[in-house]
Amino acid sequence: MIAKILSSAVIGIDAYIVEVEVDISQGLPSFATVGLPEGAVRESKERVKASIKNSGYHFPSDRITVNLAPADIKKEGSAFDLPMALGILAATGLLDSASYSNRLFLGELSLDGLIRPVKGALPIAIAAKELGIKGIYLPAENAAEAGVVNGVDIFPVNALSQVVEAIKNVSMIDPLRADGVRHLQDPSYDEDFTDIRGQETAKRAMEIAAAGGHNVIMIGPPGAGKTMLARRISTILPLLSFEESLETSKVYSVMGLMPKGQGLVSVRPFRSPHHTISDAGLIGGGQNPKPGEVSVAHNGVLFLDELPEFRKNVLEVLRQPMEDGAVTISRASSTVTYPARFMLVAAMNPCPCGFLGDPKRECVCTFLQIQRYRSKISGPLMDRIDIHLDVPSVPYKDLSHPADGVSSAEILKRVMEAREFQTRRFTRSKTHTNAGMTSRQIKQFCKIDEASSDLLEKAMTKFGLSARAHARILKIARTIADLAGSQDIKSSHVGEAIQYRTLDRKLAK
Repeated sequence: MIAKILSSAVIGIDAYIVEVEVDISQGLPSFATVGLPEGAVRESKERVKASIKNSGYHFPSDRITVNLAPADIKKEGSAFDLPMALGILAATGLLDSASYSNRLFLGELSLDGLIRPVKGALPIAIAAKELGIKGIYLPAENAAEAGVVNGVDIFPVNALSQVVEAIKNVSMIDPLRADGVRHLQDPSYDEDFTDIRGQETAKRAMEIAAAGGHNVIMIGPPGAGKTMLARRISTILPLLSFEESLETSKVYSVMGLMPKGQGLVSVRPFRSPHHTISDAGLIGGGQNPKPGEVSVAHNGVLFLDELPEFRKNVLEVLRQPMEDGAVTISRASSTVTYPARFMLVAAMNPCPCGFLGDPKRECVCTFLQIQRYRSKISGPLMDRIDIHLDVPSVPYKDLSHPADGVSSAEILKRVMEAREFQTRRFTRSKTHTNAGMTSRQIKQFCKIDEASSDLLEKAMTKFGLSARAHARILKIARTIADLAGSQDIKSSHVGEAIQYRTLDRKLAK
């Protein structure tokens, strides 16, 4: 007898339907799984067999063949345990096919019949809704994230026997009723910009970066507060919209990073990978491609501390996603695209010892050591970073005074006002912030007067800035004008923008 159970799997961050076909025929006892199963799927036969027996059901002593269709796509993960077990029970006549039609099942089985959580519940629920599937039976731990999708019933289950009894109408499982917007809550932070003493110029630059979504690199001696500034930039970023939260949550769901009991990621991601990370860990990859840190930081912040300590080949792979906002990974078996629209915040010392240019401590590095240290970061990568920020050491008088600076809440208010200008400006385009403007949008929204044009021309000639730097300066000037509530870009806005692009040129000399 043949039974067919619907399940699902994920490619990239998008799901597709898998039909689990189970055939039981006479012959020597065997259990074969076909349809390009990976290791965890092949091993599921032992979990399924023990789970069925320990749940009080009969496991047939016949020849069992399980096919995972479509058979030309590799299947991985343990989510097929539950549909395989149900398929075997249905093939023995225990379950009626009409009772589970147009229902989708996924979950990992333990040996005693309990159901464990799986990865990718959110994109699977989205795919099920698009295909018109009425309900999904999945582990209770995954119910919250799947429940944010309206239009499909989510049935949280804890054991194989519970699912079987529900299908046989012996007991009822109440579907989860959830509202995706309700899962978005105002985040609370332990850090605040009032914790930072001095560094008013750096705070201003971080406000501009947050308002326009600009990448920023901070260069300064050890202990100047670069990491403190970076870790507090999340407190001045606008709240995630529902669409942004859904995009980010799909990546978190696929990676198994969704907090227990939480339906959506409500706080902008802040990722700070160690400098020993590989290029595949940063960008994504592997035999079966998985998202990297740039995708986990989607709609959030990617902080690279001690930037020159990262391997050069790792840093170079950042160039394409910084421009495109996405990462495409091609393998012989498949090609997947992951979102990677993040705000890069990097920090580094000016030299190996850290005290080049410090007025109080002498730099002991040779010219060759400094050149070798700075050459780890290529010119094209630096050119893609909008704001180059000098973070000097803090004088004692600033450290000794009580913290009475502007709070994150006050800065966030100004940032939100600037973002409202950008929302209206890019209403009919895919652009979200000034940092993402295309060349055509720069010409349209970043017009400058003759005085500003002369100032920009002199800066480009003096510092040898590239055409990309020219575009970045105009984007920063547009953000500064938005913060000032100005419709037009003035020469003062351009002048301030220029100072954020000339730091690396000064240090090179």
